[in-house]
Amino acid sequence: MTDWDLPDPFIYRVAARAEDIDAFGHVNNGVYPRWLDETAWAHWDSEGFDEETCIAARRGMAIMRAEYDYLAASFAGDDLDIAVWVTASDRRLRAERRFQIRRAEDGKTLFRALWKIVCFDLDSGKPARMSAELKSHYAVKPAVEAAMQRL
Repeated sequence: MTDWDLPDPFIYRVAARAEDIDAFGHVNNGVYPRWLDETAWAHWDSEGFDEETCIAARRGMAIMRAEYDYLAASFAGDDLDIAVWVTASDRRLRAERRFQIRRAEDGKTLFRALWKIVCFDLDSGKPARMSAELKSHYAVKPAVEAAMQRL
């Protein structure tokens, strides 16, 4: 399936495991944010960066605001495709990521999320300008920018 909310996503696949399941028999709501974090790091890694890149530059990105829309349940054994896009960035301090999770088997969207994030200095914990690597990573792709303008 290729019908993602926005064009040109980075896609990371996870498998819902038995330990992700809660007393109600589906993936616990707290698991989804963990998967988003894994996806964000995989997206970063896919561009040739790693945690050491952030540490060397003494910069990191922190979530200021998160919005989650839980649309349908997932269950143990489900393969899930998590799409992520950088949808806004001033390439100085602030950026935005959007996520969409779909069940691989049928393409059903189960979850959407929005993260508003800010760059910070690892030493002081205060907001700080993005490193060159962060500026590069947090550039909005032209196709995504055009799609966002149509929303």
